[in-house]
Amino acid sequence: MSLNSVVSAERLHIGFFGQRNAGKSSVVNAVTGQELAVVSDVKGTTTDPVKKAMELLPLGPVVIIDTPGLDDEGNLGRLRVQKAKLVLAQTDIAVLVVDSTKGLMPEDMQLIEYFKQKNLPYIIAYNKLDLIKEKKELKENEIYVSAQTKENIFELKEMLGSFAKNIKNEKHIVSNNLNKGDVVILVIPIDSSAPKGRLILPQQQTIRDILDAHCTVIACQEQELELTLSGLKVQPKLVITDSQAFEYVAKVVPKNIMLTSFSILFANYKGMLVELATGAAKLNLLKDGDVILISEGCTHHRQCNDIGTVKFPGWIEKYTGKKLSYEFSSGLEFPEDLKKYSLIIHCGGCMLNEKEMHSRIEKAKRQKVAITNYGIAISQIHGILKRTLQIFPDVLELLN
Repeated sequence: MSLNSVVSAERLHIGFFGQRNAGKSSVVNAVTGQELAVVSDVKGTTTDPVKKAMELLPLGPVVIIDTPGLDDEGNLGRLRVQKAKLVLAQTDIAVLVVDSTKGLMPEDMQLIEYFKQKNLPYIIAYNKLDLIKEKKELKENEIYVSAQTKENIFELKEMLGSFAKNIKNEKHIVSNNLNKGDVVILVIPIDSSAPKGRLILPQQQTIRDILDAHCTVIACQEQELELTLSGLKVQPKLVITDSQAFEYVAKVVPKNIMLTSFSILFANYKGMLVELATGAAKLNLLKDGDVILISEGCTHHRQCNDIGTVKFPGWIEKYTGKKLSYEFSSGLEFPEDLKKYSLIIHCGGCMLNEKEMHSRIEKAKRQKVAITNYGIAISQIHGILKRTLQIFPDVLELLN
């Protein structure tokens, strides 16, 4: 598997945490075999989380994240610690680096409790093995290492590999719902928000998944959809559209052909379709003055007719007939306190890994705030939600 064959959102995310000067960044560099992180004897050299997508044997494609020290001080230190904690929401496996000459400190114990609360697999790497005379008996998830001499660094990578085997599972975007030889039409609008000269990531991934199932993919813009359908000798099994084109596409595609969107497929792919589909019902219960959070997982230049800040408020107010307020977030910034929101509408999350998306959904559930995504919300607004979920009968059954 090549470096470019797995996108960052699909890679195993390994976060390295610990106190300042525990040698955390040195351990990261030893594990990766490159100077990924700046190393210094001065406490707090790592000021922001540092991410690197790479191949790491025996794990394969991963994202390594080096974080600021969790005992950082002062106002700037608190901001660094906040950023480090944001990384926890993206982390699949955590490595807590501890200075073995000092042992576990209160801050380390707090972090371990957090790992346990989140059911996050973790390894404790006691660094500076070369500086201690006596070793204590270790648990299964603990190891002594020396970033200086590289002792047990190979064993640490092997331990990470064994943890990874328990996490990885074979998943499919849509191919497991198709039969060999099926025809699938993708409706891909090319407008001012479409990237120049390329397709966006979910479209690329979906095409590859369909081809892997030995099915035929036909792609067109919505303006060519009627012509495309009429020219086919074989009826397509499924039409997958960009959510923004749902209203038009639903009218053109015959009812006996299944219809869904990229964001609905990816909600199922990341194991959160039931929660997000359930959350869409809140659109029918909104009242005047309710506040809605519209959140996107990536940061991009907003167009004059941006879906999040312009189109959605218009669609929602037309659908509900209510006077509502809106707040917006993007990238890794997602509010801790969600209680003031009546509903969260999230993008498809293609640039966020599964762990991050589940973290956001769990945060909303804990605070009893309904959450849905763009594609599901749009299909609810256009009255076609059940139709767009037909490809997932198990989910439909749970919602009925």
